[in-house]
Amino acid sequence: MFEIRIHGRGGQGVVTAAELLSIAAFREGQYAQAFPSFGSERMGAPVVSFCRIDAAPIRLREPIAHPDAIIVQDPTLLTSVDVFGGISDDGWVLINSSRDFAELGLGDWVKRFHPARVRCVGASELARMHLGRPLPGAPLLGAFAALTGAIQLASLDAAIRERFSGAVADRNVAAAAAAFAMIEPEALAC
Repeated sequence: MFEIRIHGRGGQGVVTAAELLSIAAFREGQYAQAFPSFGSERMGAPVVSFCRIDAAPIRLREPIAHPDAIIVQDPTLLTSVDVFGGISDDGWVLINSSRDFAELGLGDWVKRFHPARVRCVGASELARMHLGRPLPGAPLLGAFAALTGAIQLASLDAAIRERFSGAVADRNVAAAAAAFAMIEPEALAC
């Protein structure tokens, strides 16, 4: 089972990102589950969403304490929330930032991971460019697909088009594709 935890803030599309990821996996014939964890928080409050992907039916229903991958949609959470709790040294880490890990104060910490499993991507900037708004979900999922291979870009495109329509879908697909293209297999570290 591949377990993903997504951290962000209310209004950034954290819940939608997990749902899109699960739809993409389902379209590939996998079992998938997506669910959020938040209370009565308002826009801007920290939000966590979870996604599980497996070849067999998923019976677990609890939050993911030991994720295989972490996606951080808002880098301001790095100093206020334990976004990395439970991630092992062979996990995947994807952070929405145009800055590198050293600039984020994570230079020494990230050395414990294989360089091909950690990446910073300026997803908010890509979203502004393609969507006109800093909603990092689609670009981060495109980068996630390229980084991990857990889903295919074509499945993500189909999931986006299932959830959105018209120009909104087109722009999200373009943002996801742009982030996917930014991930170079031989040079993944920030």
